[in-house]
Amino acid sequence: MAGRFVRASKYRHVFGQSTKKEQCYDNLRISKNAWDTNLIKANPEYISVNWEASGGGAFAVIPVGERGRLPDRLPLFRGHTAAVLDTDWNPFDDNLLASGSDDGKVFLWRVPENFSLYSDAEDPPDVSPVGRLSGHTRKVGHVLFNPAASNVLASSSGDYTIKLWDIEQGQSRLQLKHGDIVQSLSWSPDGALLVTTCRDKKLRIWDVRQEKPVQEHPGHTGAKNSRAVWMGEHDMIATTGFSRMSDRQLGLWDVKMPKEPVGGFQILDSISGVCMPFWDDGTNCLYLAGKGDGNIRYFEYENGKFEYLSEYKSADPQRGIAFLPKRGINLHENEIMRAYKTVNDSLVEPVSFIVPRRAEVFQEDIYPPTIGLKPGVSGKEWFDGKTAAPPKISLESVYEGKGATEMPSDYKPAKMEAPTSTPATKTEAPKPKAAPEPVSSPRTADAPSKLEDNKASMSAAASRFAEKDADEESSSGEESGFEEIPKPIERPTSITAIKQEQKTAGAEIKTEALQATKVIEHIKSPTKTVTPKPTPAPAAASLNRPSEPKPGGAADSLKSHLADLKEQNSRILSLLEQQNRTLGRQTDQIMFLSEEVEKLKGKGAAGGGGVNGNRELEEKVRRLELELEEARSA
Repeated sequence: MAGRFVRASKYRHVFGQSTKKEQCYDNLRISKNAWDTNLIKANPEYISVNWEASGGGAFAVIPVGERGRLPDRLPLFRGHTAAVLDTDWNPFDDNLLASGSDDGKVFLWRVPENFSLYSDAEDPPDVSPVGRLSGHTRKVGHVLFNPAASNVLASSSGDYTIKLWDIEQGQSRLQLKHGDIVQSLSWSPDGALLVTTCRDKKLRIWDVRQEKPVQEHPGHTGAKNSRAVWMGEHDMIATTGFSRMSDRQLGLWDVKMPKEPVGGFQILDSISGVCMPFWDDGTNCLYLAGKGDGNIRYFEYENGKFEYLSEYKSADPQRGIAFLPKRGINLHENEIMRAYKTVNDSLVEPVSFIVPRRAEVFQEDIYPPTIGLKPGVSGKEWFDGKTAAPPKISLESVYEGKGATEMPSDYKPAKMEAPTSTPATKTEAPKPKAAPEPVSSPRTADAPSKLEDNKASMSAAASRFAEKDADEESSSGEESGFEEIPKPIERPTSITAIKQEQKTAGAEIKTEALQATKVIEHIKSPTKTVTPKPTPAPAAASLNRPSEPKPGGAADSLKSHLADLKEQNSRILSLLEQQNRTLGRQTDQIMFLSEEVEKLKGKGAAGGGGVNGNRELEEKVRRLELELEEARSA
């Protein structure tokens, strides 16, 4: 559009680059289990893949450098007695990972030295776990390492709990109780808080070491799964979920006041697959990958809201996806992010997101410092109450091949109002219920949030739909695939009737006011006692004319006219109440027409071709919009 303002951003032209099949990881047997997890996890050295295995649960670990068609027989990581549902890599040890299974167990694994999928053995030996964590009574659906403390692991289970494990001691130290199955969890960057989404449709922010939620508010209202991701050092949370009408939504929440999403939920589309969110703290970009479709949207967080950047489109749908830590990307190709997506349950394809620049020197503006391999605190310190964000490394030193140069973290967490509770003393029992000691130094509060809670009005929503329709009209010339829908009931008669009632009530009020004014003027007149001539009332009004003053004296005349005036005032009040009821009916009519317009536009969006793709539907929408404008102007 001519004259349209273009937002300045160094990531505005980022594009997703697919990989040729011979450079992918082929000949896999990815798990077909229906549990909602990402199926794969990645670090700079390895990719873990939930495996479709017989005789118990298993997963595979694939070295990043071994691409192409993989051997028919792989060394699997076996030990679970039921399907593996989720895995996660230790952020400070690339050879250590955890797994959760349908058998209710959490296992720890270490990748052997010089591990490879290719060997001379006809039947390569499987890898056994190095640690077993027992305590859950039902399936373990998610495992997630703490991003700041070493050897601290969270696991969620079908027993409605999240357990916090000290994997050095091999025991659970803390437990977070929910009212239903946990659907997702994400840590704050300093590892002190945890956000969870649950099947009870609530968003909770936990002060983990107090074992209590500091915030609990309603989340997405849809019946399908919702997910949450902590947006790094911004102290914001992004969620994906569904509305009651099964539209996919994106929500932005302020950690300091998460009673409702900032600006309300943003509707993405009407696709039924769960949307998997991933946050990149260096570029302030959010990536949304849908299950069952091959597209990956990405947004930039700027000025307190998400700015849409672009979308990577692919004809190959993904069921699982993993994003690589920033320290593992290719700095010499201007790669700012890399994802690994599953294709047809038999292949893992790398997708690189690249800034289109010449990469002759280090691009400092697109590669800020990132998290390295050193934790902020040890596991013991964390359970004792200490909190610290992990130090960062300079990517410029990595680019020049000098090794990682450490830089201190300047992250300052938001001040949360946690419920007060008395910490319990630690015990040495096998399964202590120890609460942490108070943190030695209080958290400093960030500057007050400058985000404005934009509650879009009906007219703003209509404007957005109009802009979207105009864009679709310019880009889409295909035939519409809309189904034939019944013609909506036309309601011009009801609007006309409301208008007529309003005009009649207004005429009645004006007539009564004129009569009252004349009576008052007659009373105030010192010389004349002329009887005011009554003004004929409209035919639709049932008002009586004021009675003439009697010749029995000025006092009798005054009393008579005051009585008439009171009667006129009571009738005027009655008419005002009638007009208010009329306005109420008119407001209800406006709301009804607005809902009709939104429903028709929603059907158009669900059809895939937009409202402009179907002339009949477009005409219905325009007719209802005209009725809506007519009702508003009334």
